[in-house]
Amino acid sequence: MADTFYDQISANRRNSILLAALVVLLLAVLGFAIGFAWTGDPRGGVLALAIAIGLGTLSGLFTYYAGDSLVLTVSGAREVSEADAPQLLNVVREMAVAANVPMPAVYVIDDTAPNAFATGRDPAHASVAITTGLLEKLDREELQGVLAHEMSHVRNFDIRFALVVGVMVGAIAILADFFLRFTFWGGGRRSSSREGGGSGQAIILAVAIALAILAPIISRFIQLAVNRQREYLADASGVELTRNPHGLERALAKIASDREVLEVANRGTQHMYFTNPIKKFEARSSGLMSTHPPILDRINRLRQLTGDPPLDPADARSLAGLD
Repeated sequence: MADTFYDQISANRRNSILLAALVVLLLAVLGFAIGFAWTGDPRGGVLALAIAIGLGTLSGLFTYYAGDSLVLTVSGAREVSEADAPQLLNVVREMAVAANVPMPAVYVIDDTAPNAFATGRDPAHASVAITTGLLEKLDREELQGVLAHEMSHVRNFDIRFALVVGVMVGAIAILADFFLRFTFWGGGRRSSSREGGGSGQAIILAVAIALAILAPIISRFIQLAVNRQREYLADASGVELTRNPHGLERALAKIASDREVLEVANRGTQHMYFTNPIKKFEARSSGLMSTHPPILDRINRLRQLTGDPPLDPADARSLAGLD
C-alpha cells in the first residue's frame, strides 16, 4: 500500500522531534556529570548546564537575526525582480500561495551548478536563492518541485528548528571542551576536593571525561540525522503543495547527475541546499558527515507516494553514490 504525503510528513516530524530531544538529553546529562564531578554537588550540574546554554544562546541569537544575510552574501546571491526573472517569480509566488506563507525575497546565484536553498528566521523574513544553473537545466515542472521543497522548509520553520538543535550541539561542544581543558591542564586545583569525595566522585569524574569526549561526536551525528529528516519532511511537504511527485523526482535525479561543482558552497552552508552541493568526487566531501539523505532514498520515498515500484537496478546504480 502506498504511503501518503501526510503519512511521511507525520513520521518525519516525529523523528525530528525525537532526535532533537536526544540532543537536549545529552546536554543535560553532560552538564550534570561535569558539574557534579567538579563540585561534588548535584547543584553544580545545574549551574554547568545553565552556563553552556547561555553561551550557546548568545551565538544562536546572532545566527538567528543575522545568519540569513551572511549566508546570502557569502553565496554571492543577488536579489531579482519580476522584470529580471518573470517565470521564477511566478513559480515562487505559486508555491508561497500554496504554502500559505508570505512571498519571500528571491535571489539568484550566478553559478552553473543547479541547486537552491531557503533561509530566514520565519516565513515573514524568508528568502530563497536559486542558481542560474537550476534555471537553465530544469523545466518548469521540475523547478516547481524544487521551489515547493524550499517553501516547505520556510513553512515548517526548518531554519528555526535547525538553529535550536545547533545551539544545543554548540553548547555541548563548548561545555565538553572547557571541561577537558580545565581537567587536564588545571585539574590540580580541585584535586583535594575530588579526593575528599571518595571513590563515588572519582567514578563520576571518569564518566564525565568519557561523556565530554563522546558527547560532541554523538551530538554532531544526531544533528546531521535531524537535517536529513527535515529534508525528507520538505520532500513530502513539497508534494503536498504541488500534488505532483514526478517533477520533484526528476529534479532530484537531474541535479544529482550533474557534474558541475557549486563553488560558493562550503561546509558551513552545505546543509541548507536542496541537494548536497559538495559532490562525493570532490576533495572537500565527507561521506560520514553527510548533511542530506541519499538521493536514491529520497526518490524511492517519492515513488511510494504514487504506488510506483522503487527504481530499477540500472537506474539505481546510475544514482548511487552521486549525492
